[in-house]
Amino acid sequence: MANQQELGDDFSYMLRMADTDIDGLKPLRTALTAVRGVGDRTAANICTITGFDPSMKAGYLDVEQQETLRSAIENYNQNVPLWMLNRQRDLESGDELHLSGQDLKLTHEDDISRLRSIKCYRGIRHAGGHKVRGQRGRSNGRFGLTLGVQKKK
Repeated sequence: MANQQELGDDFSYMLRMADTDIDGLKPLRTALTAVRGVGDRTAANICTITGFDPSMKAGYLDVEQQETLRSAIENYNQNVPLWMLNRQRDLESGDELHLSGQDLKLTHEDDISRLRSIKCYRGIRHAGGHKVRGQRGRSNGRFGLTLGVQKKK
């Protein structure tokens, strides 16, 4: 691990973006994936939009560059095509959004609670803790005690 002299005095070990702590020792593209709602492809696009090198360590960003990165994450939905957004045609507003951080988590929980309250099939599956999207549940993805296996006598 590198010590303080090798990294420099202005190196930031932790950055704060979208209510998430980002590791400054990781490359920028990898470090951005720590933010909820920012995957590998989104992180690469954010690096392209801001013009930062994706392979540089995130800790070398100065305060102004960090602010540029924050605004790029917040305004991501205005800079990419609609198919790259994680919340197209929002139910409440009808807007095309790309949620990140705590907003994404709260919206996801609201969607699941809405499905449960209207008692649709997906809501019932969520409430029971079962597979929701038609995956096999008989033999795979089980939890708890072993079923259907008998011990030798």
